[in-house]
Amino acid sequence: MNFPVYGTGLVMGLSLIVAIGAQNAFVLSQGLRNEHVFAVCLTCALSDAVLITMGVTSFQQIAALLPWLDPVMRYGGAAFLAWYGAKSLYSAFHASGALTVQEAGSSSLRATLLTCLALTWLNPHVYLDTVVLLGSISTRSPGYEASFAAGAATGSFLFFFSLGYGATWLRPVFAKPAAWRILETLIALTMWSIALSLLAKM
Repeated sequence: MNFPVYGTGLVMGLSLIVAIGAQNAFVLSQGLRNEHVFAVCLTCALSDAVLITMGVTSFQQIAALLPWLDPVMRYGGAAFLAWYGAKSLYSAFHASGALTVQEAGSSSLRATLLTCLALTWLNPHVYLDTVVLLGSISTRSPGYEASFAAGAATGSFLFFFSLGYGATWLRPVFAKPAAWRILETLIALTMWSIALSLLAKM
């Protein structure tokens, strides 16, 4: 285990997953209702771990067969991150709302997990984040890709379980639009730093 590389994977994984989206909003809503929280958090985290592993292993194999793929993915990933950062910064200065959680009746564990899996595996952005971007970034640490993947997967577990079980504490905080502005600004700065890091390795 290479701990510096593990730490890089942890930071990269958290940076990508913290962005507000349908999956995170679902985990938060389950936490606020205290409904199937452990199962939902575990499902999201394990799904991320599988996708991250696919990215770290499969991306290298594909890149070896198609040498042009790595620079294309780096440029494409950097462009996406730059755009996402700009979008987050725009949201930080122009958005005035806060995350709202829809009140709903209790759902069965099966229905809840099916919804969770759909939000995870049918979301095209999750493949870009985990398989493409994290797979591409992992190539910067040849020989220590497993450490990078372990760090990124740890980030997913930490985030989802913190979000699910910390929902009660988060609700009054993120009911305030100012909290979202701060978070979106931090996301923008993080996305831009990763984009610059990708381009620096070209």
